[in-house]
Amino acid sequence: MLSARGGAELPTRGATCRPQVKSTHVAMLIKTHLLTKSYGELTALSDCTFEIPPGQVCGLLGPNGSGKTTLLRLLMGFLRPTAGTAVIDGMDCYRDRVRVHREVGYLPGEPRLFRDMRGRDVLRFFSEVHPCGNLDHSEEIAARLGMDLARQVARCSTGMRQKLAVAVMMSLDVPLLILDEPTANLDPSVRGEVIGLIREAREAGRTVIFSSHVLSEVEQVCQRVLMLRSGRLVHDQQMDQLRRRHRIHARLAGDLPAVPPTLEGRLTIVSRQDHEVVWETSDEITPLLDWLARVPLAEVRIEQVGLQTIYDAYHAQDSPRTTP
Repeated sequence: MLSARGGAELPTRGATCRPQVKSTHVAMLIKTHLLTKSYGELTALSDCTFEIPPGQVCGLLGPNGSGKTTLLRLLMGFLRPTAGTAVIDGMDCYRDRVRVHREVGYLPGEPRLFRDMRGRDVLRFFSEVHPCGNLDHSEEIAARLGMDLARQVARCSTGMRQKLAVAVMMSLDVPLLILDEPTANLDPSVRGEVIGLIREAREAGRTVIFSSHVLSEVEQVCQRVLMLRSGRLVHDQQMDQLRRRHRIHARLAGDLPAVPPTLEGRLTIVSRQDHEVVWETSDEITPLLDWLARVPLAEVRIEQVGLQTIYDAYHAQDSPRTTP
């Protein structure tokens, strides 16, 4: 993995590299229980409990200072928990961190690379020190990202160094990828390639934790989203459930009839003013269409409830909007 502190965490070679993993011997690949990290009176992460099964792409959302990077560093064993536990594939993330590192590809939010090396040498170095490194694959990914491997790292832009770091991590044949803002500093076309790489990892059965501030990217590729706020896990959202939710904006041409008993619990009035009403569904919209056809509507607009709506419910007051 690439060290966020300026060097490289070097796992001991000799471990057998897993092929593309479809399952593992534990029901949940990642488990945390009341995981807490404090620095004196400052609590960066508090009582964080969740589980992630093998093969799931899980988004990690929250504004700066919400605890995302602290959580990822605890999972990597770079930090000792103040309280609670974190386990990956049955191994304690702190006590067994060397063994954990053999099964994880970790991309920090600010990757540091060897400035005197050329790009190709960086790829070769990491392919040799990680037991699951693959130089050919990393060079293929670098080519997809449009990386000039002949250029010295010191002469690369921030975006070019990010491409190089992504090529290193995404080429590792490991069960788990932990990616802290992998698309940061990249142009839109390259961002799309990185999202494609994450999608390919999902299709190969790998588990991915994907931290990002770009909600549209998370919506594209994640099956689940965890939201942090002020060091606490405040929401756990399955994306397939979210995609079934819709918001209905209507302007009425007459009186609003009562919602029939068959739709109770599926339809909630979000706002109502004069002849305008906004409903939100909690499930598929199809059962509502017959009733809507009998409502005196002058105008109607139906839209899917996006991740931004859920995010704003927790963060609108303390962070800027996070869509690009």
